[in-house]
Amino acid sequence: MRTRWAVLGPGGISGFFARAMPHSRFGVLHAVGSSDPARAAAFAAEHGAAVSGTYDEILDRDDVDAVYIGTVHTTHARLAEAALAAGKAVLCEKPATPTLEATEQLLAAAGSYGVPFLEAYKWRFGPFAARVADLISDGAIGEVSALETAFGFTAGERSGRLFDPALAGGALLDVGGYPASFAVGVAAWVGIDLDPSVTEVTGTIGDTGVDEEASAVVRFGAFSAAIRTSIVTDLPCHAVIRGTEGRLVLPDAWGTRTESASVIVHERHGSDRVRIDVDVVDPFAAEADAVSLALADGRAQIPEFPWAQTHATARVLSDWRAALHP
Repeated sequence: MRTRWAVLGPGGISGFFARAMPHSRFGVLHAVGSSDPARAAAFAAEHGAAVSGTYDEILDRDDVDAVYIGTVHTTHARLAEAALAAGKAVLCEKPATPTLEATEQLLAAAGSYGVPFLEAYKWRFGPFAARVADLISDGAIGEVSALETAFGFTAGERSGRLFDPALAGGALLDVGGYPASFAVGVAAWVGIDLDPSVTEVTGTIGDTGVDEEASAVVRFGAFSAAIRTSIVTDLPCHAVIRGTEGRLVLPDAWGTRTESASVIVHERHGSDRVRIDVDVVDPFAAEADAVSLALADGRAQIPEFPWAQTHATARVLSDWRAALHP
C-alpha cells in the first residue's frame, strides 16, 4: 500500500513537497490541512489531493498515514506532537523546533509514541550523501580532520518571516542548519561521539533583532568544522572535507529543491583528481520515501538522519545562537 500523505501548512515550501509526490515510489498526496480551510482547499485542488480541512480535521482522519509539516518554525512542535499522538508518521521541515529544549521534548514524544519522525534535511537523502558517507567510511581521504562549508543567500528586503524574531527568523534557523547538520553528519560517518563544542563565533545582528549572518567552528574531538551562514550575502554552497591523505570537494553540497547534488571531486595526495558523478533524485520524494519505508518496517527512526543527529544539530544551533544573542 502507498503511504497516504497530508500536507500541514499550504505554503511555498509545501508546494515543492506536493510537486515531488509524483516522483515518490511509495507515497501519494492525499490531504491538506491549514488553519484556513479555504487555503487548504485551494492547495488541494491545485495539487490533486482528495480531501482538505483544518489541522484537527486532517489529523482525525483514518485515511492519513503520514504528514509533512511545512508551517513556520514556531508551530512545528505543536503540530508534530499532535500528529504523533494521532499515530501519523511525521516529516517535519527543519528546524524541528527553534530551541534545543523543545527539540528534546519532541524527540521524547516521538519515542513514546513509537511513530516515525524525521527532521527534513533533504540533502541527506539519495545517492549523493550516501556516496560521500561511503568514501569517508572507506578511508578514501584517510583520517578525516576538517570540514569547511557554508549556506547563504541574499534575501533582499529585511521583512517577513526571515526577519521576524517572533517567528524564529534569522540566518541560523533558516539555513544555518545545513552546514551545522553537515558537520554532525561527517562526525557521525567518521564514528566520532556527537558531543559538539561551538567556538570562534562571529556574526551580525540586524536592526530587526535577528542574526543576519554568522560563522563558527564546531569541534568533535580532533575533528573541526568551519561553518558559515547568511540571509544577506550569497555564500558558496560548496563543502570541502579534508583528511590525512586527501580531500573531497563538493562543488554544490546542497543541490536544489528539485534535484539532489551530483558531483564529488576526490583529490588524493600524489594522485590525479577524480570526478565522481552520482544519480540525481528529487530530494523531497527521497525523504518522504525514507519515512514510508520506516512506517512499513515499524521503525521510528530513519537511518539517514537518526534522532541523535537531530539532537546534535539542534545543540550546535542552540549554542551558536546563544553566543550571538547573549
